[in-house]
Amino acid sequence: MDARAVAAALELLVEHGFEGTTMQAIAKRSGVHASALYRRWPSRIELIQDAIFPGFDPPSVAPTGDLPADLLRFLEAYEAAFGSPAALAAAPGLLAHNQSSTHARSPEQYLRVSARPQLRAILAAAPPGAVDQQLDPDDIFDILLGAILARTMVPTIVARHPPLRCTVDLLARMVRPQPG
Repeated sequence: MDARAVAAALELLVEHGFEGTTMQAIAKRSGVHASALYRRWPSRIELIQDAIFPGFDPPSVAPTGDLPADLLRFLEAYEAAFGSPAALAAAPGLLAHNQSSTHARSPEQYLRVSARPQLRAILAAAPPGAVDQQLDPDDIFDILLGAILARTMVPTIVARHPPLRCTVDLLARMVRPQPG
């Protein structure tokens, strides 16, 4: 049931956009009764988030201790998630919903669709001296997220499309401890 609902949500996002991806449309497309969908997902927002941000395949982002290689794999996985047609269709609606929502989301709700824990693991596995321990891993994550959002959603940057290796090199220099 979950797989059919997620597949239907992804198809509808690409075909009809965020507004056209309703619980009723997902139910009709998937063949799953709407009441069953609501038992699993409280709203279409959660269903759409689960569909476009299913989490990374653990081996694709598991830390190896090679900081540049780990960061590159992490960025590639994140870019693939944000750059998919369904994610691009959903992003404006999800951002608008989160900006206008009167219900605060718990940290657990954010972490359910976040890759912050994976980045923390990558930074923790880096060789000694590769990452300044004074830096907050969440700040580093925010910088990476901004870079990925810019690469996937801002047309002028997408047209330029420098290799992810450039972003990795810049980040590795930024997180290295500074002398003195």
